[in-house]
Amino acid sequence: MGDTHLPQELAAVVARKLAERRGEFAVIGLGRSGRAVARLLRQAGIAVYASDVSRSDAARTVAAELAAEGVATQVGGHDLARIARAAVVVVSPGVPPTAPPLRAAREANVPVVSEVEIALRLQPALRYIATTGTNGKTTTTAMIGHLLRALGHEAADVGNIGTPVSELALQRIPPAWASLEMSSFQLHDTPGIMPDVGVLTTLSADHLDRYDSVSAYYADKRLLFANGTVVSPWVVTADNADVDVLMRGVVGHVHRFSTQRTDVAAFLDRRDGMLHVLGAPLVTRRALTLAGDHNVANALAALLAVMVADPVHATHSSRAALALAIGTFRALPHRLEPVLDDGHVLWLNDSKATNVASTQVALAGMTRPTVLLLGGRHKGEPYTALLPELQRTARAVIAFGEATPLIVHDLEAALGLQVPVHAMPAASFEDVVARARSLAQSGDAILLSPACSSYDMFANYEERGRTFARLAQAAHA
Repeated sequence: MGDTHLPQELAAVVARKLAERRGEFAVIGLGRSGRAVARLLRQAGIAVYASDVSRSDAARTVAAELAAEGVATQVGGHDLARIARAAVVVVSPGVPPTAPPLRAAREANVPVVSEVEIALRLQPALRYIATTGTNGKTTTTAMIGHLLRALGHEAADVGNIGTPVSELALQRIPPAWASLEMSSFQLHDTPGIMPDVGVLTTLSADHLDRYDSVSAYYADKRLLFANGTVVSPWVVTADNADVDVLMRGVVGHVHRFSTQRTDVAAFLDRRDGMLHVLGAPLVTRRALTLAGDHNVANALAALLAVMVADPVHATHSSRAALALAIGTFRALPHRLEPVLDDGHVLWLNDSKATNVASTQVALAGMTRPTVLLLGGRHKGEPYTALLPELQRTARAVIAFGEATPLIVHDLEAALGLQVPVHAMPAASFEDVVARARSLAQSGDAILLSPACSSYDMFANYEERGRTFARLAQAAHA
């Protein structure tokens, strides 16, 4: 996924081309972010060619809408020669770096950047807190936006959380603040990122179906800090050794949070049950509605990030407002979301758990015997890391989807008769859920925490989670 440009050099090239308004910008992908950035570029007076390999009705509809605004569009393929002549190529995060239009751009030395890069360049007054990490980044992003709004700011949650940054610039009156979630894919192509605060939640192996190594994945995460100065504030966990290694040599002021230590800027004191931030207790653990130490860590990260973003956010009155606000934050859909409790079995939708580390966290928080639904499209990680928690809490594992043989290989022999592994490689998701219901006993939990992507059976993890919730309700009816 590498390129030969330093982030600062590439960002400067893109900024100059945006300022010159000369040449055509090529937008690859007509999803929500591609549509938004194409519209934004046209409104900025820049010529745009937007294309998508899909011939779907949705792609055709977007293409027609953009064409009506003066964008040259193409569906069902890409004009590689035209892309090679572009001033800048703007790529959606779902487009792999090996895709032909990106290869054509690189071979022609055309800069390739994300929608986020363009949107930030065209909104220079926007203040934003950017969050990345393997796990916890979406919840932390949502918490930060929630807290900023509690302090009276107009603030939007954008980026990998679902809303393109470009959509802010298209508003008649854009918000002053944004809470920006950044995936590793987006960071790879956002060379100019320079947030008011940068947050790193956790690090563990992920996306090994797209990266050659864990170190390459971590290198993209580190790009969040690439443009730091000596006064740049960074908020990172103190509970992850890989984060400690990644932060070596980063320029700026590092603020750490922890659920295990008390010698850091924000921590959970288990003696008094309080979350302490910047030298003083702020709110009780009991005030948080979310279960698990991982959500305590997310809350500490969000509170700390907001408070160091601006001195006004750390005053006595602001601290009081933040303490109240963190207690009103509710769980996001598809993240250990209770979708049914019929008095006998608790159904939990953790469809967002698309890697092994996320499923480890979910299992660690389980206090009931658990029937685990594990599977989907394999992402390159072994499942053996789940064994200790499965041995502690699982009643059964149901392996489904494309990853079934690998899950069975990694888990079945080690779990033995204690925790049976039921292989359902060719079953429908309806049959998978029905098997889970048949295995669960009164007092159990049925947990969808797949540790895999959803693309073998669903369009995305949201569709998988919604289907699980619907089937849970149907099983109870």
